[in-house]
Amino acid sequence: MNKPELIASQKQDPRFSDIIYEKIVGMIADGRFPVNERLPSETNLSTMLGASRPVVREALEKLRADQLIVSRKGSGSYVRQRPDQSVLTEVPVGSLADVQRFFEFRAGLEAEAASLAAKNWQMQDKSLIESRFDELEACLQRGDLGAKEDQALHDAIALATGNQFHTLVREWFKPHIAIGMSVTRSLSLKRTPAHVRAVQDEHAEIVAAIFARDEQRAHGAMKTHILNARARMFQGV
Repeated sequence: MNKPELIASQKQDPRFSDIIYEKIVGMIADGRFPVNERLPSETNLSTMLGASRPVVREALEKLRADQLIVSRKGSGSYVRQRPDQSVLTEVPVGSLADVQRFFEFRAGLEAEAASLAAKNWQMQDKSLIESRFDELEACLQRGDLGAKEDQALHDAIALATGNQFHTLVREWFKPHIAIGMSVTRSLSLKRTPAHVRAVQDEHAEIVAAIFARDEQRAHGAMKTHILNARARMFQGV
């Protein structure tokens, strides 16, 4: 698939199950479905949301994967955590499920990139990564969003792989990456300084592992960071 075809495929209308998924997320976020309470049955949700049971079932499966709800055998689905309502205003309508799935994609891709960067970095790569990390740290100290600086650090790590396809894929998916980073960093600004520092500590661990040329540690640190970012999207503030 060439770049124009790839970009076109990214602009497809959202699946109906993703719309239903997003509606249920909104009902959890605004408290209509409280934490620890049982969700209505699939049949009742179908009636309530104007969707078939298979569509509702698919949406519920995604909610379980995202740890917003949990199933209890013989009892139904229960709300596990309540996200901040602002998460719904940060993404285009119908795309919240895709943002979560894209984190899954990034976890594998960027973990491999960190491992390869640990193996292949050159002195110019080290200087660029250090510079990008310091710029992100400066944003943290000022209390700025830092989404662009966060993305620039990850771009520098991709460049350090020495494999142009890592940088090319990041360029192709730049809008997707930007949305995810903007949401997670916006939510971070609402949380405690200790929480914000913990996120930056994850970056520090990735960078340290890369500079130590510890491929396995770099892989694990990056994968943990991306999956933590995914989880942070739905953590309450």
